[in-house]
Amino acid sequence: MKFNKWTLGLAAVGVVSLTSAARADESKISQVQTALSNTTISGYVDVSAQFNPNTGTTQNGGAVQGGPNYYYNQPYNSVNLNVVDIVIDKPLDEKPWASGYHVEFFVGPVAQSMGLNNDIRQAYISLNTPVGNGIDWKIGIFDTIVGYESTTSANNPNYSKSYGYNMEPTTHTGVLAAYKATDWLSAQVGVADESYQGGGAYNAASTSGLYHPTFMWGPTLTAPDSFGWAKGGTLSIATIITGGNINGNTSSSGSGGKTFYAGFTLPTPIAALKFGGAFDYLNAADIGQNAWNIGGYATYQFNEKLSLNLRAEYYNGMPLNAAGAYQGGSFKQQAQELTATVQYALWENVLTRLEFRWDHVCHDNGYFNGSSSETFNSARQNAFMLAAQAIYTF
Repeated sequence: MKFNKWTLGLAAVGVVSLTSAARADESKISQVQTALSNTTISGYVDVSAQFNPNTGTTQNGGAVQGGPNYYYNQPYNSVNLNVVDIVIDKPLDEKPWASGYHVEFFVGPVAQSMGLNNDIRQAYISLNTPVGNGIDWKIGIFDTIVGYESTTSANNPNYSKSYGYNMEPTTHTGVLAAYKATDWLSAQVGVADESYQGGGAYNAASTSGLYHPTFMWGPTLTAPDSFGWAKGGTLSIATIITGGNINGNTSSSGSGGKTFYAGFTLPTPIAALKFGGAFDYLNAADIGQNAWNIGGYATYQFNEKLSLNLRAEYYNGMPLNAAGAYQGGSFKQQAQELTATVQYALWENVLTRLEFRWDHVCHDNGYFNGSSSETFNSARQNAFMLAAQAIYTF
């Protein structure tokens, strides 16, 4: 046992004994080992390349001049490091009054585009209170409860982000409670700061001299085994109401906004085929506008390595929108997109994708080529993308 100079000095004058000091140090080491014994470190590295024919390379915040916001406004016609994600996690165990924590670092261009605080995506304490079946708590920064797609790209069926994802919050700072009433019914309820980060064009910002918290809640239904081939299917509904200004204008009155979400996943009698759907509605009361989007998903799993993932969406809403269309005027914007993604796991721990996407914006108020000579009425109605992605998970 090695002792520090302070301990040796106290032992020399008889204040402590080296035996007791050794026991104390061993006790501290044991406490640290116990605290870390169930801690895991994981994460992933996400890289991609995308080619966008007939588009420029200039971008302008949430409204992209070259085309839609495919992946956190990553540059067109380029090879990109998207993000490095590092997770330090101690999950809850089965004990009453269990505790744990989750810290997730998001480092790279995606984190910068999302405006995350010190590149921290999530950082919360996990707690369990043994009431009924047990209430699980998150206290800190945590992922939102709405949405079909995740900020973690490997959990999504496609490389590019949906219109719906770009309308939704991504993280909140507050308290979230989750309760599983039965095998088929669970629910989440939370309160958070009025500000939140969004994945695309929409964030909620604090209001000048005012404070109104964000409230969130929603149930999830899961089909039990008795549903046969449909077992495991889910239906989720969620609502988020914030006093923050959706358009990020901190000088406005603080009338806030509302997000409504409904999504489902559905197995089929064909085990390899699955469907899903999502509906998003955003009301930005501070600017008196709203937007809604409906999306459909299909996945066919050919084998354990190869799958084909399809997505189709229709968007209708305010001009500063998830489609990245021309920003201007008070008109409503309509846009559609179709995405096809071939996903293959060739190398161990590596997920690879090849994706083609087509976006169409109505009424000639679409995408710029990045040329200063273009005018509002000459903007393109169609945009295309061919992308490749690789994700190493550790």
